[in-house]
Order: sequence, then C-alpha cells, then structure tokens
Amino acid sequence: MDRIDKQKDPGKRAVDSNSRRKFLVNTGYALGGIVVGGALGSLIKRKPAAETAPAAPGNGNAAEAKNYNRALMFFTQEQFRIAESATERIFPEDENGPGAKSLGVAFFIDHQLAGEWGFNGRDYMTPPFFTGEKEQGYQGRLKRREIFEIGLREMENYSKTKYQKSFVELSGEEQDEVLKSFESDAVKLTTISASSFFKMLRSNTLEGAYSDPLYGGNMNMNGWKMRSYPGNQMSYTNIIDKEFTKIEPSSLQDHLVSH
Repeated sequence: MDRIDKQKDPGKRAVDSNSRRKFLVNTGYALGGIVVGGALGSLIKRKPAAETAPAAPGNGNAAEAKNYNRALMFFTQEQFRIAESATERIFPEDENGPGAKSLGVAFFIDHQLAGEWGFNGRDYMTPPFFTGEKEQGYQGRLKRREIFEIGLREMENYSKTKYQKSFVELSGEEQDEVLKSFESDAVKLTTISASSFFKMLRSNTLEGAYSDPLYGGNMNMNGWKMRSYPGNQMSYTNIIDKEFTKIEPSSLQDHLVSH
C-alpha cells in the first residue's frame, strides 16, 4: 500500500526523498555506503598543504607536483629508460594532458614487479605447464618480473638489429614500429610470446596512468584530473544535494594520519 500511495502522491515522494538526503548528510555517510562520520571521521586526518612531499625533478609543473613514490625497486637504469620510452609511445602526451613519462608510469611498473604481482604471488605456479588457449593468457613457469626482463631485453636487441640503435635512441616513429612488431608477433621469441609481453606492457601502462599515485604512477593525480575523477575521497556529503560537481582529486596518501 505504501508503494502505491507514494506513486499516487508525488508530493509525499519528494518529502521522503529530501528526508533521505538529510539523513545521509547528518549521519556522515559517503556515497557507496562508506561511513565517514563519528569516530572514524575524527581518526582520519588530512595533511596540511605545507606538509606534502617535495616535487620530483625532471617533471613539468614541478612546483605543484607531489612526490609520492619515486625510487627504483626492481628495474636497472637501462631497463627503466626502455620502459619509460615504450610506455610514452603507448600513452603519449597530447592536447588532452600529460603522457606516461610525466605521469611516472615506469615507476608504477617497477614497483609492481618488485612486489607480489611481479612474483606471481597469487597465481598457481606448479607444473606441469601446458600451452593454454589465447584467451587463457600465459600458462608458463616464468614470473612476470622475468617476462619483463626478457621482453625489455628483446626490444633492445630487436632495435639494435633493425636500426643499429638502442630503443631509447630511436625516433618516435621507429619506436612505434618496434612496438607494433611485438604486438603482431612479427618478432619471434623462444622464451615468451612477443604479443603477450606487449599486451602486459600496454595494460600496465594504463594502470599506471590511472592508479592511485601512492603506487608510483599518476603523478600529481594528473591522470585523474584529465577525466575529472575525484580519486579517493573520504566523503561526498557536501555535494549530495548538488548536480555533478568537479572536485580536486585526493590520493590515499592524503588520508594518512599525520603525527
């Protein structure tokens, strides 16, 4: 009966809707069911702007940049430069915003390879190993960090064979040709599939561009800013009653308790 009465009485439905909104605002609920009021809200503090880490050198808008995580954990310097150049061609800077290099995508990949993901920590890695179907992905004994080591080395070898130059010394068009050769399996490798490595590299590039900057990529949250994505907000109660509102993004790092 209540449901039928509300449909017949638009005024009652509007009153109920406003009551629900007031309840959400007053109790401190965030969109998505995350409680941020009460005790939890008092425990989580934001660092004042003056306490943000200094900017990393060599990036645009250095005065504004937040240096969340800029240290190599797995890559050698040479591997890092190859990865940085390759990801920039996959996600280049253009009129819409910065590319992979400015966003620190290679740092993101480096940190992932140094951790559980790079060690295939959650994957079943016990033999026997069989060649899987294409949609099943890689089914071998190599860990992701080993696949990257081989893939980057073979990209370098292929560049030197075809162009007599290191991958990082190639023009953008030449680097694109190398990447396309890997994508199409025109490069024949014995230990891994060239196309599988390219697919992993491309996927990691996009993840690094849009991940929380706490993990090394998405420098200064510029990946999020390009898409007006708010990041990790603790609450949306101040805009529940409004239309779409563009707000400054926030990283997980911003919510750490300061001492």
